[in-house]
Amino acid sequence: MSKRAVLEVIALDAEDAIAAQAGGADRLEMVSDMAADGLTPSLETFAAIRSSVDISLRVMLRASDGFAAGDAGDVDALVRSARALRAEGADEFVLGFLDETGGADLGAVERVVEALDGARWTFHRAIDRAADRDSLRKQLGELPGLDTYLTAGAAGGVDEGMPTLLAEASRRGEPGYEPQILVGGGLALSHLPQLKAGGVDAFHIGSAARPSGWSAPVSAAAVAEWRAAVDA
Repeated sequence: MSKRAVLEVIALDAEDAIAAQAGGADRLEMVSDMAADGLTPSLETFAAIRSSVDISLRVMLRASDGFAAGDAGDVDALVRSARALRAEGADEFVLGFLDETGGADLGAVERVVEALDGARWTFHRAIDRAADRDSLRKQLGELPGLDTYLTAGAAGGVDEGMPTLLAEASRRGEPGYEPQILVGGGLALSHLPQLKAGGVDAFHIGSAARPSGWSAPVSAAAVAEWRAAVDA
């Protein structure tokens, strides 16, 4: 039997998490403040979500809008958040920072990854703003725990990034291309056949799980529709 594809859903609170699991999500990306494209949630919210579901949960580590790590104080705060979340039981994370040249901010990434103490993590859509995606992958290739890239293939979303996504999927297993490609960012149901045919086996949705908008909770029915399409 083939391994089922991953469906990851953004969750802001326990209500979202319960609905996403009911709809068939395999994993949650837990964030706060979607107006800033997702920031680090509180320990209290993490604990509430973790106790409400039994599927995998990846926690965002991001202090501000944008993809720069910020000053040393911001990185110190991210390290403290990572350690506190680990102590609370978090064992999967999402992060990613670029420097002023558009490369990976290795100083910031390495400090935060060290605080994860071996936990698995996703490098998020900062890759879609990178000056050179291939170089970024090779910069990060030796870091412990990196098993996923969340990407739309381009800053403008999946419509724009489809050729890049398919090209990178075809290189799976090459140096720098071992992590799973998790496609998200303007992802639509109509994209799935081409992505699946190209070997993509992980999908990430946020607004698509909320037909009534971000002010409303995740819809279990919407997630179920995506589950069926991913599995078709």
